[in-house]
Amino acid sequence: MELKTCIVVIYSMIVVVFLSSRGKCSPPGPVVECSSGLTDCVVTNSYGAFSDRSICKAAQAVFPSTEEELLASVANAVKKQQKIRVVSKHSHSIPKLVCPEGDSGLIISSKDLNHVVSVDESSMRMTVESGMGLKDLIDSAAEHGLALPHSPYWLGVSVGGMLGTGAHGSSLFGKGSAVHEYVVGIRLVVPASQEEGYARVATLTEQDMDLNAAKVSLGVLGVISQVTFQLEPMFKRSITNVYKSDFNIENSIVKFGLEHEFADLTWYPSQYKVVYRVDDRLSINSSGDGVNDFIGFQPQSTALLATTRAAEEAKEATSNGEGKCILSAIQVSTILSTGAGLKNNNLLFTGYPVIGYQNKMQSAGSCLTSSENGLLTSCAWDPRIKGLFFHQTGMSISVSRISEFLSDVKKLRDMNPISKCGLELYSGILMRFVKASSAHLGKEEDSVDMDITYYRSNDPNTPRLYEDVFEEIEQMGFFKYGALPHWGKNRNLAFDGVIKKYSKSNEFLSAKNKYDPQGIFSSEWTDSLLELKDKQVTVSKDGCALEGLCVCSKDAHCAPDRGYFCEAGKVYTDARVCRG
Repeated sequence: MELKTCIVVIYSMIVVVFLSSRGKCSPPGPVVECSSGLTDCVVTNSYGAFSDRSICKAAQAVFPSTEEELLASVANAVKKQQKIRVVSKHSHSIPKLVCPEGDSGLIISSKDLNHVVSVDESSMRMTVESGMGLKDLIDSAAEHGLALPHSPYWLGVSVGGMLGTGAHGSSLFGKGSAVHEYVVGIRLVVPASQEEGYARVATLTEQDMDLNAAKVSLGVLGVISQVTFQLEPMFKRSITNVYKSDFNIENSIVKFGLEHEFADLTWYPSQYKVVYRVDDRLSINSSGDGVNDFIGFQPQSTALLATTRAAEEAKEATSNGEGKCILSAIQVSTILSTGAGLKNNNLLFTGYPVIGYQNKMQSAGSCLTSSENGLLTSCAWDPRIKGLFFHQTGMSISVSRISEFLSDVKKLRDMNPISKCGLELYSGILMRFVKASSAHLGKEEDSVDMDITYYRSNDPNTPRLYEDVFEEIEQMGFFKYGALPHWGKNRNLAFDGVIKKYSKSNEFLSAKNKYDPQGIFSSEWTDSLLELKDKQVTVSKDGCALEGLCVCSKDAHCAPDRGYFCEAGKVYTDARVCRG
């Protein structure tokens, strides 16, 4: 097939893949499955794979639908000294946060704890149960003329999950973009003495210092039952995406974040381009009924997803970086020409600005809510199909150091621009703004948060094309520039020594010991994060660096039999990367 014809075919495939949301979709499957009744269970995440690809088992699972049932479940487990972890309906955390210790633990699913408890319109406060999804939360608030000012961009997260991992949107205005900054109360079910019935409800308000521990909890204090949010009057947003050269991005990024309340940037480094999202608040009376239906979160054809994945695998196998560049250039052009999923009238993108109500503009995820169609379409990463499979690095670098970091990434890019094309197939580098937090495990400083998504091999022993480049960026961020990791994303190495980066970690550990002194809600993974019981997050074994389980210190940590050896970084020379 001639190159021109091939490009037209690929372009058509991408258009169909990304515009297939007008059909129906198969929502994601369950993340907790038990072999007999509610015993002998396996828990996973929405991607079907944890960072180390381990299988997480539990002796039992429960699905409480009221606080009373939740209290009884915790009490029964505490009485038996059974370890507990909590999982949401869709379980979008990549690390092993939902895994109980060993295979004798209890999984508590919050999926049926999804009700509005109360709304006080005069104080603009709303209390909801912890399993409520983000979509239901913001739409329920909208029914009362209220808005959650900030949220993650993905609708498939729960209230408890957002607080467990410190989820956020993008803003340097006011209290910033972290959801937990708008939490004014939490009801927490925690272990108790025999005299108290083995479990009790701890009520935390703004007057309780422990609220700052519970706001970003990692699930180690207890089970969040209910959360009270301080909301705002409903407002509208105006979004215009501006496509520019990435010239001087390192010196203009913070200024841009201070000019627009909901600003973010998406960087396509191999194309030397960046999309500046000019995103501001408007009066409720402003004209416009737009919707954010982000392309990557729309239902997508499973057949074409499989074809797209196979095409990328072929380019990986043949070290065809130029082929990835062709695909990424077409894909970025397609996304931009369709407004990246923004719609002016709930049906079509007709041009900028796109103006709409906050609850319709702040997040997206239509692949979650479409009707079942037998997996003809699905969310792109659904493990039931041969679709996307990826690593995701989420790091926050202080605004005082972001210029240096981006300059270093540019130097690395300029050595071989082709090496960055692969990440542009996964929407480039998304850069959002997050303010310093009141939470003990929240952001220490005003920061720029970067989401970098990139190809992951189905075989953990197979190195990736340009493996060294992505590893150097990852290590550069976390080790040279002291980045804080997103608790719900990242590979193991990102969490190495992480608790030492938090100035109030001792206050968090004191709260943990206060509410769960026996570690009923702790696991091997959370103990590793908190550096308890001599646990470590990194794993040293042959090939461990390929999946980010370690930083290589010898060739065997890479894939020497396939020509990948442990070598120094090219810009950040302290990095140790697998280079082929």
